[in-house]
Amino acid sequence: MNAHADHPLAEDLIHVLDHTRDLWDGLRDATIFITGATGFFGNWLLESFLWANDTLSLNAKVVALSRNPETFRKRAPRLTSHPALLLHRGDQIDFDFPVGHFDAVVHAAVEYGSPLQTFERNLSGTRRVLEFSARAGVRRILFTSSGSVYGPQPVNLEFLPEDYPGSPDLADAKNAYGLSKRASEHLGHLQAQEHGMAFTVARGFAFLGPHLALDQGSAIGNFIGDALAGRPIQVNGDGTPLRSYLYGADLAIWLWTILLRGTPGCVYNVGGSEAFSIAQIALMVRDILAPGAEVRTPFNTEPTHHPSRYLPDVTRAREDLGLETWIPLEEAIRRTGRWAILPTPDRIGR
Repeated sequence: MNAHADHPLAEDLIHVLDHTRDLWDGLRDATIFITGATGFFGNWLLESFLWANDTLSLNAKVVALSRNPETFRKRAPRLTSHPALLLHRGDQIDFDFPVGHFDAVVHAAVEYGSPLQTFERNLSGTRRVLEFSARAGVRRILFTSSGSVYGPQPVNLEFLPEDYPGSPDLADAKNAYGLSKRASEHLGHLQAQEHGMAFTVARGFAFLGPHLALDQGSAIGNFIGDALAGRPIQVNGDGTPLRSYLYGADLAIWLWTILLRGTPGCVYNVGGSEAFSIAQIALMVRDILAPGAEVRTPFNTEPTHHPSRYLPDVTRAREDLGLETWIPLEEAIRRTGRWAILPTPDRIGR
């Protein structure tokens, strides 16, 4: 998988390398372990790692945890055939530890199920990954958490900073995912202090780009799916909630930078810096991908209340690590749409 122009993500991967080139010496001759490799975060990490590995002759390797390597190989033959990628069969909660020394770990696996399953499996998976990291001599760990650890965003707070003291309601079962991430963060900090590992946290918000599922609940993913299928673009609710989005290539830049340059013990919000209403996003998708398509909103979109917000304050990432939103939302939508219609088997998340 050399840096050839015929790679379907060549433009994006060149962009990632342009903004991370001075980081990669930290992984020269290294071996890293990634969980959640078949998800949105994991795919961007694998794509960008392998591109950098080839372009810069890093002689590095990545071991990716997968519950079903055969399925992953069928869905992503170009990616999984790369000689620097080894698929390790297992579930995050009880996988057999790969043999040997590892230099870095990215724990990006996510579990969903009943509230009890979601909480227990996410926390158990983090515990297992941390145990492996301690045994394998890992120096740096990146844990991908979520903005859901903050609980509801107050109406008088425009963006959520990392030191916001809010928390999801402990008694509400709907908060199992956010609370599992919150507990996992704490466990990670404790284990890192115990074993002398550099542990950093990336609290993710909302994203788009290649590998995004277009039919699994993401508002912007659903809009793009509707537009490309020739359906009316369906907005659920009144369209007033505010969101910001970070494109997958920028996400990869942020994650590698936080892993390799983030301050140990530090938490970084990861997401876009510009707020849009859900209704604005639907219209933007329509104008870019399906001009003239109908946008359906079942309720009045004139605000009669304070709109809900899910918006990160990314000042820390910008000031400490020089991270930005380089690819604006309009271009991100255009690139995501272009990827979604490519006739290729490497269509994970479609």
